[in-house]
Amino acid sequence: MVIVESPAKAKTISKYLGQRYKVKASMGHVIDLPKSQMGISIEEGFEPKYITIRGKGDVLAELKKEAKKADNIYLAADPDREGEAISWHLKRALKIDEKGQNGKCRVEFNEITKEAIKEAFKTPREIDYNLVNAQQARRILDRLVGYQISPILWKKVRKGLSAGRVQSVAVKMICEREEEIRKFEPEEYWSLTANLKKDETLFDAKLHQIEGKKAEIPNKEKMDEILSHLDGKDFVVKQVEKKERKKNPSPPFITSTLQQEAYKKLNFSARKTMRIAQQLYEGINLKKEGLVGLITYLRTDSTRVSQTALMQAKEHILSEYGKEYFPGKVKEYKGKKKAQDAHEAIRPTRPDLTPDNIKDELEQDQYRLYKLIWERFVASQMSPAVFDTVSADIEAGDMIFRANGNKIKFLGFMKLYSEEKKEKDKILPALVENDKLELEDLLPKQHFTQPPPRYTEASLVKTLEQEGVGRPSTYAPIIETIQSKGYVVKEERNFVPTELGEIVLEQLLEFFSEVIDVKFTAEMEDKLDLVEEGKENWKDVLNEFYESFKKQVEVAEEEMKEIELEEEETDVICDKCGKNMIIKHGRFGKFLACPDFPECKNTKSIVKELNVKCPECEGTIVERKSKKGRKFYGCNNYPDCEFVVWYKPIEDKNCPECNAFMVERGRKNKYYQCSNKNCEHTEQEEAKASYS
Repeated sequence: MVIVESPAKAKTISKYLGQRYKVKASMGHVIDLPKSQMGISIEEGFEPKYITIRGKGDVLAELKKEAKKADNIYLAADPDREGEAISWHLKRALKIDEKGQNGKCRVEFNEITKEAIKEAFKTPREIDYNLVNAQQARRILDRLVGYQISPILWKKVRKGLSAGRVQSVAVKMICEREEEIRKFEPEEYWSLTANLKKDETLFDAKLHQIEGKKAEIPNKEKMDEILSHLDGKDFVVKQVEKKERKKNPSPPFITSTLQQEAYKKLNFSARKTMRIAQQLYEGINLKKEGLVGLITYLRTDSTRVSQTALMQAKEHILSEYGKEYFPGKVKEYKGKKKAQDAHEAIRPTRPDLTPDNIKDELEQDQYRLYKLIWERFVASQMSPAVFDTVSADIEAGDMIFRANGNKIKFLGFMKLYSEEKKEKDKILPALVENDKLELEDLLPKQHFTQPPPRYTEASLVKTLEQEGVGRPSTYAPIIETIQSKGYVVKEERNFVPTELGEIVLEQLLEFFSEVIDVKFTAEMEDKLDLVEEGKENWKDVLNEFYESFKKQVEVAEEEMKEIELEEEETDVICDKCGKNMIIKHGRFGKFLACPDFPECKNTKSIVKELNVKCPECEGTIVERKSKKGRKFYGCNNYPDCEFVVWYKPIEDKNCPECNAFMVERGRKNKYYQCSNKNCEHTEQEEAKASYS
C-alpha cells in the first residue's frame, strides 16, 4: 500500500507501480493542531496536542482498513517538511512499525516519472525526524504568534483580525513603502538630447559631461545656460569604442523566481502559479502515454539539475538548434548560500515533451506555465547571446554627448527565451574620430524624480526572499491572507495598505516590534533550517523565542488601547433594509456593505462613473471589477445593455476617424486605440512634460 496526498498524484503513481500496489490519497494532512484552541502545552515543553482534522475521520478510517490488508505500507508524501510531517503522522496512526519494515516506510522522489518512482521504491528510508521537528517548530511558532496576538487585536481593534509571524512582516513592508511614497518630494531635473546626422542617417546622443564632470541639470535656468553655450558650436566625434558584449541565460526556476516570472509574463497570482504547477507535477493525461508528471517538484530554492536532465537538454539543443547554440559543456548554476539543496530546480521531467507537441492536451493556463518552465530550463543550457556594441563621445564646446548603439550578433539562448522584451538593434552610422556631424535639433526635456514604486506580487515575493523572510512555498497563502483580512488592497496591480492595515501595524510595532522585525524573522528561518539539519534542538528554539514573546503578550494585553474604527458611511441606500451602506475593504479593494451585517448581508461594488457615453445605448460607462478582481468598463444600464470593454476609456477623447471613444493600451509604453473594433486608429500618448 502506498499513501500520497492527492488523488491526481495517486493515479499517476499507480500507473507506474502496477497492480501489486494499492495507491491511496490522504487528501493532505489528516492530523494537525485543533482550530478551536492553541493546542500546545507550553508547560510541558511545547508539547503539541494533535487531533484528527475535522472531516478527515472517514479518510483515516479507510486508510487504517486498507493498511490491515497490506504486507508493506509506503508513505510517499511530497519531499519537504510538510510531506515528512504528513508521513510521520500517518506512520503513528497506522502503526507501521508493527508491519516489520524496520521503520523503512518513507519513499521520496523529486519527479513523478517511471524511472524516479521505481528507483525510490528500491531504497525506502526511515522518517527523517529532523525534517519533522523543523515542521513542528514552524507550526508551533506560527500558532504561538497567531493564537496569542490575534485575540488581543479582536479585543482592542476589531473582531476577525489576525497577526502572523510572516504575514505581519509583509504588511509592514507594504506600509513602510507607502510611507516612503507619502514623504517623497519630487526633485526637478532636465536632460538634453542632440539629434545628429551623418551621411543622411539620423541618430541621438545624450548630454553626458560638462567640463569633465557628470552632466547635472537641475532647472530651466541651467538648461537655458547650456543651450546658449551650445549655440553655434560644432559637434565633433572625439572617441569611438567598439566592444563585444555577452549576455548569459538565467538559471532554471526555483519557487520564488517562477512566481515572479509567471506574474510578470502571464499575469498569474502566486497562488494560481502554485496551483497550476501542482497539476503539472502530479500528472497530466496525455493521449499516447497516459498520466505523466510534466515537471519536477515545485517547492524548491535550489538551482541544481540532475546530470540526466542536463544531458537531455544538451541533446535537444544540438538536434533542434545546432552546435553553435550549445556552449560546449553543460552549465551548473550556483544557488544562494542558504538554499536547501535537497531538490532540483523546477524543470520539465522530459525535455522531449515540448510545449507545442502537447499543447492540445493541456488547458490553456497549464500550457502557458509549462511553456515558461520548459523554455527557461532549456535556455539555461544554451550559449550566451552576443552583441556588438559601439559607444561614441561627441564633443561640443566643453560638453560631451554620448551615443550608444548595439546590434545582435548571435541570438544564443534568446532564440528561445528572454526575460525582457525582445532586444532591438540600435544602429549608429559608421562614426570615425574627428567626424564633424550635422546638428538637426536639440531636445531639452524636464523630468521629476519618482517615488519608489509600490510592491506588486512579483516585487513583494522577490523582497521577502531577498530578506530571508518565510519560505517561497508560503508566499502565496500569505499574499492571499493579507488581502482577505483587509490589510492591503490591489490598485492597478500594486499593493496599497488600508487604514485598517496601518492601524494594526501601528499596534504591532508598539507592542511586538521584535516579532515583526525583518532581521529577527530571517534569523528565525535560519534556526528552523538548523533544526532541519540536526544542528539545533527544536524545543530550545521555541523556548528561546517564547521567553521574550510571553512578556510582550502580557504588556500588550494590559497596555494596548482600544481603537474605535469608524465606518465610512455613504449616501447609497441598502435596497434590502433601507440603511445607509458603508465602505468596506476586501480582497479586491473597496466595496459597499450593509452596516447591519450579519442580519443583512447585502453588498454592492463601488461604481466609478467616467465621462464617456456608451456607444450602444447612450448610457454612461462605469468602472467595475470582475469576481477575480480584474477591472473592466461597462454600461451603467447593465443588464439591459451588456456593452463592455477591458481597457480604460479616455475621457473627452474621441477617435478623429470614427468619433468612438479612445482606450488606453500598453503598460510601460502607453498609447491610445479606438474602441471601435472596425477602426484601426491608434496614436501615442501625449508627453506629460516638455520644454517650453
